[in-house]
Amino acid sequence: MQLERFDAAAFLRDTWQRKPLLIRNPWKDWHNPLDPDELAGLACEDAVESRLVTMSDKGYALENGPLAEDRFATLGTRDWTLLVQSVDHHVPAVAELIEPFRFVPDWRLDDVMVSYAADGGGVGPHFDNYDVFLVQGLGRRRWQLGARCDDATPLLPHDDLRLLAEFEPVEEWVLEPGDMLYVPPGIAHNGVAVGDDCMTYSIGFRAPSEYDLIEGWTDDILDGLGEDRRYADPGLPLQPNPGEITEEALSRLHETVTRKLADRAAFVRWFGRYNSAPKNPEIEWGPENPVSTEEVRKAIDAGVAIVRNPASRFSFVAGTNGDVLLFADGECFECAGDSALFAKALCAQVRFVPDSGLARNDDALRRIARLCTSGSIAFAG
Repeated sequence: MQLERFDAAAFLRDTWQRKPLLIRNPWKDWHNPLDPDELAGLACEDAVESRLVTMSDKGYALENGPLAEDRFATLGTRDWTLLVQSVDHHVPAVAELIEPFRFVPDWRLDDVMVSYAADGGGVGPHFDNYDVFLVQGLGRRRWQLGARCDDATPLLPHDDLRLLAEFEPVEEWVLEPGDMLYVPPGIAHNGVAVGDDCMTYSIGFRAPSEYDLIEGWTDDILDGLGEDRRYADPGLPLQPNPGEITEEALSRLHETVTRKLADRAAFVRWFGRYNSAPKNPEIEWGPENPVSTEEVRKAIDAGVAIVRNPASRFSFVAGTNGDVLLFADGECFECAGDSALFAKALCAQVRFVPDSGLARNDDALRRIARLCTSGSIAFAG
């Protein structure tokens, strides 16, 4: 699928993280990529994160999946919503929906959540801390947008859902199949199905919090430190008042703490691994047997295309001499020469034919074999 009537550069300049935007069917040829019955089937699987939100006189209630197959027969025809996370990891046609949104860097992408709602179904007024494109797949949904929210915005007391205590809509639209609504972080919104068979695709983008970054980075530093490295002060001068912590001591202590934190090269490697870590690491995607370098060599010589696993995350950081650090599913690979060119092609394309010269590059063959064995990539067919 392709976006046809959409100016990505203008959107990033004028709208991204600034204000909501309704975009009426910008697709060259919109078609719903997933059947509702398939979505319900995914919600019954152990390895898939799913939720069911029902509404009654008592308010909203949440059930976490996996759901029993006969649960759907008991729901009735109104006021419920099924939400399934990371559907792009399991359904190639849904994974293809990501490609038109790659004007935003890949490292910011989270996943595609798909919801199915009966008439009147929704999850209540709420706000998210991330950017999201809401694409209407089937049926119709009424979206109401409200004010900007933050951590101080009052919420209703609820064990499972973050629902706004007060919601005053300022804009309202009904989306038809193919229509798209962009909602930046912090904007209150409420979506309610209008009629049956309402399917919405939520393309969400990650925004790591300061807390998560600092916690993750410091934890990684601490993992590499030993207890035997201690504060030292050779040449300690005699001081008039032993109760004073002197400026010299404070400077030495501060430098001890900040030296590791300020190591940018180490931070780059940590962040690449952290950001590319699999969303569902418990799922095994690799083949039953390890892939050998000889198998890789034969596939490259035969001109077989490499295909990325939709559940895998890839990114790279460019070095100063043409080399790159390739990050794939939480691992870091140092690449130079032909391997660096391969790494850039892998990050740019979800399917491509590798250069035939790689068949004679043992270093590249080992990296590709490792990526195949882990299930991050595979040779087509």
